[in-house]
Amino acid sequence: MDSTKYIFVTGGVASSLGKGIISASLGKLLQARGYRVTIQKFDPYINIDPGTLNPFEHGECYVTVDGTETDLDLGHYERFLNVETHRVNNITSGRIYQNVISKERKGDYLGTTVQVIPHITNEIKANILQLGESGNFDFVITEIGGTVGDIESLPFIESIRQLKWEMGKHCLNIHLTYVPYLQAAGELKTKPTQHSVKELQQEGVQPDVLVLRTEHPVSQQVRHKVALFCNVEPEAVVESIDVKTIYEVPIRMQKEGLDKIVLKKLGIQDDIQPDMKDWLIFLDKLNKAKKTVKIGLVGKYVRLSDAYKSIIESLIHASAYNDRKLDLKLILSEDITENNCAEKLSDFDGIIIAPGFGERGMEGKITAAAYARKNKITCLGICFGMQCMAIEFARNVLKYKDAHSTEIDTGTPNPVIDIMENQKHILNMGGSMRLGAYACKLKEGTKAQEIYNKDVIFERHRHRFEFNSKYTNEFAQNGMICSGFNPETKLSEILEINDKSQWYIGVQFHPEYRSTVLVPHPLFVNFIKNSVK
Repeated sequence: MDSTKYIFVTGGVASSLGKGIISASLGKLLQARGYRVTIQKFDPYINIDPGTLNPFEHGECYVTVDGTETDLDLGHYERFLNVETHRVNNITSGRIYQNVISKERKGDYLGTTVQVIPHITNEIKANILQLGESGNFDFVITEIGGTVGDIESLPFIESIRQLKWEMGKHCLNIHLTYVPYLQAAGELKTKPTQHSVKELQQEGVQPDVLVLRTEHPVSQQVRHKVALFCNVEPEAVVESIDVKTIYEVPIRMQKEGLDKIVLKKLGIQDDIQPDMKDWLIFLDKLNKAKKTVKIGLVGKYVRLSDAYKSIIESLIHASAYNDRKLDLKLILSEDITENNCAEKLSDFDGIIIAPGFGERGMEGKITAAAYARKNKITCLGICFGMQCMAIEFARNVLKYKDAHSTEIDTGTPNPVIDIMENQKHILNMGGSMRLGAYACKLKEGTKAQEIYNKDVIFERHRHRFEFNSKYTNEFAQNGMICSGFNPETKLSEILEINDKSQWYIGVQFHPEYRSTVLVPHPLFVNFIKNSVK
């Protein structure tokens, strides 16, 4: 292609309609035609990144390979496209304003009055164009967070308006709206969509494609009505009906011709059919699995499943490739005690001890880890979950009843988990943890090396505390070995029970960030495989 094309995805009527899934699905279809595609997310909130947000409010914080804390939609982008994202793929209003203010302080604006237009919008446009100017992509899809009409999203919509004016047919807007069904009237109502488009038009942007999110089929008559009122061709009104799994959305969008209409409107002649063979194989496995595998996820954010989004999707991938249907139950760790743990956990084939900082629910995780270890239930601990496994082992096997983490008990005489040396003097909370991908050397003959079938792996981290290496030898002498460590710092990355008859592994990193639809993570695949056994 002679130049990069830019696709902007906005949303109206309501939030949580699935702009990220539509963006990822379109990206997958274009990628399947042979194009180089990337996706970025613009979030209107003032936080620099979501790293300091409560998972109950915003879902999980996704971490990229370069150590950027980002919105969970970037997980969808990577899982669908199997392409790594970076810092430039997620921008917040906070980052935009921080950059502009920093430039103003340095005198970059030569004494002019700094305003939303042009300074904030220019900064937004520069971040949009940065990916295209790298020359690495044919398409840059930009998802605008929030809903059209929100005050905080106005600068982003204005930036889109300017770019559409400046770039002409090199960019287009896809607007995702909701078409509700009124049970009493027995019909779909298009008025919310009309008002949403009208709001977008008032802000200077005419949508090129409309995607109608709906729970009921949208007739051709309704599509023509929407097209007429919204100044969009009937063929550019696309239905996005509810499906059983998000992984069916790309196939549904292909049938609706979303990729074809996008290419046509961008002036690209392309009659090649997307090669979705491998994707369809995965879907076939996912839909045709008859037997189930029952997994319990023990965590403190179970009231919002999005807090564990990447873990859940990784388990879905791994279950499908093991020809199993995932039966997942989220268990509140605060509810687990020694008296009821057998009742709550005995029915599971495998147990996940989930990440999640802080004291709340910690003892329940430790109790769950003890139950899994003693009863030889397949168990995987992730990040803080791995640390709970280590504390449990120290208390119940090494008999250090006062073993703890200095995150919770700064005066514990047995700090099995301690703060990392380079974290001791950090005051700012945001973006200051050990973040991003680091090397991990696997010890020969361990389960970890057998699972990965490699000597060195790279996994993503998000933590301040670590396993205290002074306990390594004592742990090993009693049956729990460090099977993976950072080759530079010697930081313990993986702990496992040294018993061939037991699958009990804790990892300091987050393997869920690396699992994709077509390349499931080996640790999750092996976890499900042993859970099935």
